[in-house]
Amino acid sequence: MNWAPVSWTALVPLKPSGERKTRLADRLSSLKRTELGQAMFGHVTAAIGKSTSVGRIILLSDRPIEGWSGGWQHDQGRGLNAELMAARAAIGAVPLLVIHADLPLLGTADVDALLDAATQAGCAIAPDRHGAGTNALAIDDGRAFDFRFGPDSFALHMAQAGAQCRVVDRPGTALDVDTSDDLDAA
Repeated sequence: MNWAPVSWTALVPLKPSGERKTRLADRLSSLKRTELGQAMFGHVTAAIGKSTSVGRIILLSDRPIEGWSGGWQHDQGRGLNAELMAARAAIGAVPLLVIHADLPLLGTADVDALLDAATQAGCAIAPDRHGAGTNALAIDDGRAFDFRFGPDSFALHMAQAGAQCRVVDRPGTALDVDTSDDLDAA
């Protein structure tokens, strides 16, 4: 039997530079928040890029980042969930990883664990460290899925996905940087 690994497409949403990490405004200037966002994006895409299961990485943003040589999907400002639905429709029915760009501890082993779980179950979700948000979501089986990123997204995603979706809880996928507490934890 000749087995070939699944070729996943990773979709990485990134807010426009002036809107990145606004909850850190009490600690970082707008320029520093933009730099932090770009540095974390670079870290996340490097970790994803080392996974042998990922065939392409697409940035979902209002414009490409300087120096970015991967794919780009134009964010037209309709809100994250609507943009993700549009991007998924444009990409087609391929194994899809949606992963946020603010995961400073993310490693390739974290990406692979998420993709392996989704390959086995059809779907895998990585919650944030508080168990409230969703930091990554992998869909292998082409199922219809309504993205519900935002407050309480983990519970909303799990209610939709049900028992057929595996939860992958790892430090690298759990710590996202949104608040000063998150920045201190990182």
